Amino acid sequence: MKPIDEQHIAEPGLVVLDITGGDEDTVRAVMAALEERWATSGTGPVRRDPGEPGVRARVYADVLRPGRDGP
Repeated sequence: MKPIDEQHIAEPGLVVLDITGGDEDTVRAVMAALEERWATSGTGPVRRDPGEPGVRARVYADVLRPGRDGP
């Protein structure tokens, strides 16, 4: 994954979430749930790291702005 630097999250309310789960369906469900609560970068790519269990994804979120269904 790309490194995170302070400029990515320089404003209050911006967060970067690295999600790790046992399978793609679980990670996609978490990303969808976050998207309903907050404004996010959306459901992004899920990846596997060779030799590591499970799958990973990264989501950028603005916790000060409501998502699709509001707070």
